[in-house]
Amino acid sequence: MSERTAAVLGLFDTPGALLEAIPAVKARQLGRLEAYTPYPVHGLDGALGLRKSPLGGMVLVMGILGAITAFGFEYWISAVDYPIVTGGKAPGSWEAFIPIMFEVTVLFATFTAGLGMLLLLNKLPFFGHPVLASDAIKAITRDRFALSIEAEDDGFDAAAARAALAAAGATGIEALPAPDRGPFLTSDYILRVAGGIFTACVVAGLLMYGAVKLFPVLPPMSHIEDQPRLDAQKADPFFKDGFGMRMPVPGTVARGYLPLGVSSQDEAAALVNPLPTTPAVLAEGKRLFHIRCELCHGPLANGTPTLTAAYGAKPANLQSEQIRNYPDGKIFWVITMGKNAMPSHAADLTVDQRWAIVHYVRALQRAQNATDADVKAAEAR
Repeated sequence: MSERTAAVLGLFDTPGALLEAIPAVKARQLGRLEAYTPYPVHGLDGALGLRKSPLGGMVLVMGILGAITAFGFEYWISAVDYPIVTGGKAPGSWEAFIPIMFEVTVLFATFTAGLGMLLLLNKLPFFGHPVLASDAIKAITRDRFALSIEAEDDGFDAAAARAALAAAGATGIEALPAPDRGPFLTSDYILRVAGGIFTACVVAGLLMYGAVKLFPVLPPMSHIEDQPRLDAQKADPFFKDGFGMRMPVPGTVARGYLPLGVSSQDEAAALVNPLPTTPAVLAEGKRLFHIRCELCHGPLANGTPTLTAAYGAKPANLQSEQIRNYPDGKIFWVITMGKNAMPSHAADLTVDQRWAIVHYVRALQRAQNATDADVKAAEAR
């Protein structure tokens, strides 16, 4: 009998009686002690000599690993692989990563807590623990307290274990037979589990399909096409005038757009070119002038286009005395707002690019209308 006995279990009426019995039974050194209670009993772990559960440390380590993993993925996507500036923040702004880092930290910690407890500490998938089939299990799950002496080897003495529990005041003592520890993942078991999962998926799918057909829309759900929304170029009864698309609120400024602060070309005369006259600025102005301006105004900006006579417009001669006397702000205004047949270039050129073109136009004007001082300075160089 001793070879087939997994443990001997005895019941106690109170937690105090259980705690008093543990030292006496433990001193006999008959096997490993384990206690079963309907609720936590203070001091029970220490009396049994159980070490502190490693589950907390496992959860902490995996939670930190989850946070690091989320940060690594987010940083790689946002700052390395596909960097995008959002809301003016740098692509690697870690503050925006915190929500996802928190979620992945909880995910790693939760899975570690659940799977670590079940698979590593509780030794699942072994479902045949002998206590579950004992006569005492009903009392243990209600109001009784159990102490078992579990076999550690084939030399377990079940009779001595019974005597030790009886001497400690236990009642309802019973020997628990060793469970069948045969192979778990047999081919028959795998097929039955796979078949059960497949059947459950098919049944759930059919039930869901039927429910959707019978009740296509249930509050608060609604189809996307039926939701309240504003359609472009469509009327909307929400506003009194019936217009769906609204003009911006007066005085607002679009993100990334800095208004000129002037409302006419004459007022623009007060604008000052903020860029220095450097080789880099002039080179950029030359490049942009060649792309945007040379076709109509000519390579020398003298109003002679590179187009054929079929081009009917009359581009301005930027070498004329009138335009040479223009302040930089007036030329900048024309590039920004357009004039006559010339369209605005504000949508295609940044503010600095427009000012760079102004610098290059000034260089062309000075080159074509050089003074004696300019010639002497050039000869001196």
